[in-house]
Amino acid sequence: MSGDGARVLVVEDDAALAGLIVDELAEAGLAAESVASAEAARQRLATGGVDLVVSDLRLPGEDGMGLLERVRASEDGALVAFVAITAFGSIRQAVDALKRGADDFLTKPLDFDHLLVSVEKALAHRRLLRRVSEMEAAAREGSDFHGMIGRSDAMLSLFDVIRRIAAVGASVLITGESGTGKELVARALHAESGRSEGPFVAVNCAGVPADLLESEFFGHVRGAFTGAQRAREGLFRAADGGTLFLDEIGEMPAPLQAKLLRVLEDGRFRPVGAEHEEQVDVRVVAATNADLEAAVADGTFREDLFYRLETFRIEVPPLRERGDDLDLLTARFAARFAGALGRDTPELAPEVVALLARYPFPGNVRELANTMERAVTLSRDGRIRREDLPPRLLRHAGRDSGEGESGPAILRPLAEVEREHVRAVMQAVGGNKRRAAEILGIGRQTLYRKLEGSPAD
Repeated sequence: MSGDGARVLVVEDDAALAGLIVDELAEAGLAAESVASAEAARQRLATGGVDLVVSDLRLPGEDGMGLLERVRASEDGALVAFVAITAFGSIRQAVDALKRGADDFLTKPLDFDHLLVSVEKALAHRRLLRRVSEMEAAAREGSDFHGMIGRSDAMLSLFDVIRRIAAVGASVLITGESGTGKELVARALHAESGRSEGPFVAVNCAGVPADLLESEFFGHVRGAFTGAQRAREGLFRAADGGTLFLDEIGEMPAPLQAKLLRVLEDGRFRPVGAEHEEQVDVRVVAATNADLEAAVADGTFREDLFYRLETFRIEVPPLRERGDDLDLLTARFAARFAGALGRDTPELAPEVVALLARYPFPGNVRELANTMERAVTLSRDGRIRREDLPPRLLRHAGRDSGEGESGPAILRPLAEVEREHVRAVMQAVGGNKRRAAEILGIGRQTLYRKLEGSPAD
């Protein structure tokens, strides 16, 4: 048996037999405990944490069939395995138990080897069901791909590109606006590749002093320059067998660009002051929010290096092009920061949802994360209000509505205002369509049409 520590509840009024079953399961690496009645079993199951029930069908009070039906009818009952046992077995009872959702049916006297096989199969089946349930929940809540969260077409396409490019050993250039998550893309490439067991080394090219760049990347031998009292391993050597992530590649000085090109071509470099070259196996992933083509045109970035990096290029979409990912990310960040503060996740006032929806987030996901950290921290009574948002976002809202200006407010189509309000109400009630319809004063069918973008009654 795998002995993965699954927790088993034995329901048996024969104390001696219950003890034997618990001992056998414990020896197989399972956390087993016993109760003597269906009522006691229900009380234990209500506390959670049970993966499998092994229950006699003959019990004082409610029988095992009744307990089986209650387990399957409970909220998480489909994920709890159930093995039925009885001294009065028959084909009819076996079929009945299986129809009601039992994973297996055993007769007394028990063959303990058979019991362990049955338990292992039942647990394996329920683990599969649990995984399917988790995947369905992830699909409803949005994909989480190596730390990147999104269910929009733009992000699902990005995840697919990462998977396909990861298998190739060539260099990759990641482009996109500041705050879109380019380092997360680089880490996902590394995690999806055959180098995932190797090191992932990240460096910001703009953060290394110019006079130390060559030594930082390629290392140096002792005495190579004043102050080099001992040899130092460079970033390329540190990343051998893995991935080297070069953020803000556009800030790399021209002389170092030439040496980087050499390493990309044959994996060889010479540490500062060394007499011999060294060989490494490193995949280089570079990122920039600058226009490298313009840098090539004005001579500040090598054309041959640019084309070498751009063979595989990944463009990370800005937040404003990710549709409903804004709602998903907002909810995730609210839960994350509330958890860090030891609080329940606050709800968002409808006007807050509307303000977030109108704001363009030039700082992308990073700016949204900072916004929600502030809002959650300042929130009171479990609710995020307008005043909890950053001033820059409120200033933008004022400009958008015409507040504080001499001219009239921006005029918007009624359908646009209605869609925005429906979305805000849905967000505020956690997606509860019945409650949203009550607040909006419309029927649920009308709400469904509005959510789908169809004309209402």
